[in-house]
Amino acid sequence: MEYIYAALLLHKAGKDITEEAVVAILQAAGIEVNDARAKALIAALEDVDIEEAMATAAVAAVAAPAAAGAPPAAAEEAPAEEEAAAEEEESAEEDGMAGLGALFG
Repeated sequence: MEYIYAALLLHKAGKDITEEAVVAILQAAGIEVNDARAKALIAALEDVDIEEAMATAAVAAVAAPAAAGAPPAAAEEAPAEEEAAAEEEESAEEDGMAGLGALFG
């Protein structure tokens, strides 16, 4: 992921996204650079319009929660169910401990 971040940083700064520039950013951040990954990134970005890709990703990020389909009420019920399960487990533990107490009288 840090390789992508380096490329985005270069793009934002208006610099050319080159293997050398990506490696320099990663080394400056103290990251051990894998030259093959840097080369693969540059090759993968060769025909990519970063502005268009970012716009598409932004639209997808906004649409994803709406497409999830779970109403907010369902999301609120989940913690209550977890809480009930935790209480049930706690009660079972207490019952088990009471039985152990009877053994040692």
